[in-house]
Amino acid sequence: ALSIVLPALAGAGLLRAGRSPFAAYALAIMGACVMLLMLRGTGLRPVLILLAVVVATDVAGYFAGRLIGGPKIWPRLSPGKTWAGSVAGWGAAAIVMLVAGGGPVAVALGVFLSFAAQAGDAAESALKRAAGVGDASSLIPGHGGFLDRFDGLVGAALAVLLLQASGFNIWTG
Repeated sequence: ALSIVLPALAGAGLLRAGRSPFAAYALAIMGACVMLLMLRGTGLRPVLILLAVVVATDVAGYFAGRLIGGPKIWPRLSPGKTWAGSVAGWGAAAIVMLVAGGGPVAVALGVFLSFAAQAGDAAESALKRAAGVGDASSLIPGHGGFLDRFDGLVGAALAVLLLQASGFNIWTG
């Protein structure tokens, strides 16, 4: 177990400031990775569904936010995020779960996982702001760098981990 936690502790030790947030996010990434490995053990389908929920949330949120605009959720933390984009992400995730063969519980789960993916994005944005970094990359417009491809997945995977730990099987209800 120490070999899993050691990289987070070593990375935090190298920082002059922001050690606690760094260590917390590093541990969150590790927890998400463990959950994805556990999920993969049940088959590829659950992993693909989770990925589809996260991607649908990101894509729908981005385009709805750009097309509709409207009030910002948290301008200081993530200046581009709008309520319209957030709601569109929830709807897209619900549709993914419906198409995946789920009923009302699966649709509600899709909305919950979408919310968790957005929370993962917000957590990563908060870390960037705390470190004084805006976007870590300009390779893809509207995307802040490498972690922006995975921050939503970290949030959604941690939500699955919490649900599974509480005894709720996300695939059977």
